[in-house]
Amino acid sequence: MSMQAKALVAQRVVHHAEAVAWLRAQGRLEGASVVTSLPDVSELSGLGLDGWRAWFVEAARTVMDSVPDEGVALFFQSDIRHGGVWIDKGFLVSEAARQASMTLLFHKIVCRLPAGSATAGRASYAHLLGFARGARPPRRMTADVLPDGGFRPGPRAMGVNACVEACRVVARDTTTRTVVDPFCGWGTVLAVANALGLDAVGVDQSARMCRRSRTLQIDLASSTASRDDALPRRGSLPGRKAAAT
Repeated sequence: MSMQAKALVAQRVVHHAEAVAWLRAQGRLEGASVVTSLPDVSELSGLGLDGWRAWFVEAARTVMDSVPDEGVALFFQSDIRHGGVWIDKGFLVSEAARQASMTLLFHKIVCRLPAGSATAGRASYAHLLGFARGARPPRRMTADVLPDGGFRPGPRAMGVNACVEACRVVARDTTTRTVVDPFCGWGTVLAVANALGLDAVGVDQSARMCRRSRTLQIDLASSTASRDDALPRRGSLPGRKAAAT
């Protein structure tokens, strides 16, 4: 079956909900892996820096707790400078993994900008970290550094190349065939998962982002995006018992 034919049968469901509460309501996401990027302190400014740090670690742990034994939890996080303080999100995710007794499978660096670029608030790179319960040797070795994160439909969206790398880990190294992104935003992870023939479930507390993430389509041949309201459906996805609004 061609990649285009696989994409035609892959499902996508997006729920308008608060991510952490949604994950806790679902329990273990059987048959699924998670690929996600947790929000910055600027997106949850009401918590303050210390409150956001605590929330971030707890949210990352909730993500990891939701992954079944056969699945993986993959995080794409870019470091930031906030009020003169450097925030290492890779460290925060690793702290959540320690609390959840998860094993680090890999830690890749994704270039958001060309190497050597100077930035003010957000690092020119991002972490791509993969976790599972117990050691899991990779079926093939891949690059530790992605020189180009790829097309991004929005300024804070995960790049297409990074999404492809993450979703291929799910397809190649696990038996799970659904990708869940509980902080789906623009929906790049969902669109790439579908393009690779994987079902996708997204969650976002913004109704506007839910609408966008339901319709984003990615052409992996050209890494361009388009929108199509008519997405095919088949079978049952994690969280289907909750209404997608």
